[in-house]
Amino acid sequence: MKKVLLFVSLFTFGASFAQDCSKIFISEYVEGWSNNKAVEIYNPTSSTVDLSQYFVARYSNGSASATVANAVQLSGMLQAHSVYVAVIDKRDPNGTGQEAPIWDSLEVRADGFYTPDYNVSNAFYFNGNDALLLAKGTLPALATANVNTASGFQIIDIFGKVGENPANETGVSSANDGSWSTSFPYSTGLGVQLTKDHSMIRKSTILKGETTNVSFFDPLLQWDSIPAVTYLFDNNGDTVVSGTGTPILFGNWFSLGTHSCACGDASVIEEAKEVKSVFSVYPNPSTNGLFHIESAAGVESVTVYNSLGQVVKTQKFNNENASVRISDLPGVYIMKVQTGNGVVSKRVIVK
Repeated sequence: MKKVLLFVSLFTFGASFAQDCSKIFISEYVEGWSNNKAVEIYNPTSSTVDLSQYFVARYSNGSASATVANAVQLSGMLQAHSVYVAVIDKRDPNGTGQEAPIWDSLEVRADGFYTPDYNVSNAFYFNGNDALLLAKGTLPALATANVNTASGFQIIDIFGKVGENPANETGVSSANDGSWSTSFPYSTGLGVQLTKDHSMIRKSTILKGETTNVSFFDPLLQWDSIPAVTYLFDNNGDTVVSGTGTPILFGNWFSLGTHSCACGDASVIEEAKEVKSVFSVYPNPSTNGLFHIESAAGVESVTVYNSLGQVVKTQKFNNENASVRISDLPGVYIMKVQTGNGVVSKRVIVK
C-alpha cells in the first residue's frame, strides 16, 4: 500500500453529502494506451478503511445505468492519509489484441489487480468517454442487477458525467474514443481532449468526492492533466532512441502512489492555505521552460526531477524571488523548493 432520466432518481437516492476529508475519494484516473488503466483512491481520514466495503462501476459510452457486470468489488486495507492503486489485471507478457499486457512501469505501481476477464467484469476497461463511480456497498451476485441495488449503496465519488458520451471531434459522438475536453460544454470535442490517453490527478484543494451527477463535466475544474505516455529521457535530458532511431515511449505514471491533499486536522489545513498564499510558481504551464518562483520565506535552493525521478536541475539562491529554466523539452516535472519554512513541492509543465 502506497503513500434527466430515470437516472436522476438513482443519483438523488444515492447522494452522499460528505463533509470535507471525511470519506475516501478518487485521487487519480489513468486512461493510458492499450490496456494501461488504473484508479488511485485516497484516504483523507485518520482511520484505516476496509476497501472490501466499496466497489468501482463503469458507465460505458454514455450509459445512464450500470450493472454488476460493469462493476467490481474492491479489496485490501487503505491506511490513513495514504492511497491505493487499482490496476487492470493484464499481466501476461504474451497477451495480444484485447489481452495486451500492461506496461511494467504501471504494473509496479499497483496495490491490487482487477477484472482480468471482460466477460465477468468490464469495470476497468474504461476509455476516455466512460464515467466511473466509486460507491460503498456490497454488490449482489446477479450480473444483470443494477449497481444501485447493492447492499448499503452510497455514492462516494463520480468521475465524468454519467449518461453523457463525449465526442472525439466537434459534433461527432464516438463509440469508445471520445473524451471530455477543455472548452464548454466540455463534451463536443472543442478544445484539448483530456480524459483519453491522459492521467487525471485530483487537485490538492479537493477535499471530498463528487456525489451528485454534474450538469457539465469540466475536467480541469477539479483535476490536473498529464499525458499518460511520454518519451524516455536519459540523465542529460536527451530523448532515448531505439536501435532504429525511434524515440522510446515511457509510461508517465510517476504520480501514482502518492497524493498531495490539504486534508488533515484544522491546523494542517490552515497551514496548507498559508503556504499557498505566500508561495507561487508561474507561469505554469511554461512554453519555454522558464519558471519564476516567489516565496515570502525566501528561496534557498531548487531541485527539479523529470518523470523518471531523475534530477535534471539543481540551483541555489538567496532571495525571495528566483527564476529557473528547466528545459526546452516538453514534459511534466516535479520542482522541490527549499524555503526558509521548509520544502515545497510543485508539479510544473513545459509545453
